[in-house]
Amino acid sequence: MRALHELLNHAESALPLITAWARDAELPVELLPPSAACDAVLLALQVTTRSPLGAMAHGTGGVLVDGGWLRLLGSGHPRLSRDLAAWNQSRGDGFLLVGDDAVGGFFAINGGALGADRGGIYYLAPDTLAWEALEMGHTAFMQWAFSSRLCDFYRDLRWEGWQADVAALDADSCMGFYPFLFTAQGSVHTSARRPTPVAEHYAFMCQGGTQACSSP
Repeated sequence: MRALHELLNHAESALPLITAWARDAELPVELLPPSAACDAVLLALQVTTRSPLGAMAHGTGGVLVDGGWLRLLGSGHPRLSRDLAAWNQSRGDGFLLVGDDAVGGFFAINGGALGADRGGIYYLAPDTLAWEALEMGHTAFMQWAFSSRLCDFYRDLRWEGWQADVAALDADSCMGFYPFLFTAQGSVHTSARRPTPVAEHYAFMCQGGTQACSSP
């Protein structure tokens, strides 16, 4: 275990880089202030603030992208209470959950359980219940998340009026759909929608018999 002073790198922190990406983003991006738990979160993760992941964990409470459609985890905040360390505790080995979205999808850094590309970003899709490789690392993922490419990615998972629905949605909740999106009858356009706690939704996906929380 590295000590806190070994993980903090004020001279070469990636936080100014993240701040610049947010400032120049093609989509609305809100950096939430870090919580009092930021030191503990960084210690638990054992990554340095020279990396965007470490800077996110210590320098932000999380990030809300495109009105809260995408949530990237940090040290926690009243508007996004889940932090990177606590959220990942007992939620699967071999990957690190780093973000999720309003439609019930999850992003993770592969630690070896999801494929041979350690460090690659994967997406657990709500319409397939399968981990999909995005063929990019965490740094490229953050830049991608702040760009209009995010809109292209979600083209088939957004419905008319989603902006108002997401604005009213707590960032620790996502939309639950019935019929479920992974069924033939499921659709973001025709299924009934209701806010569902993210933790409850993740547990449901894990219980779907798809090995969603472990190696596929």
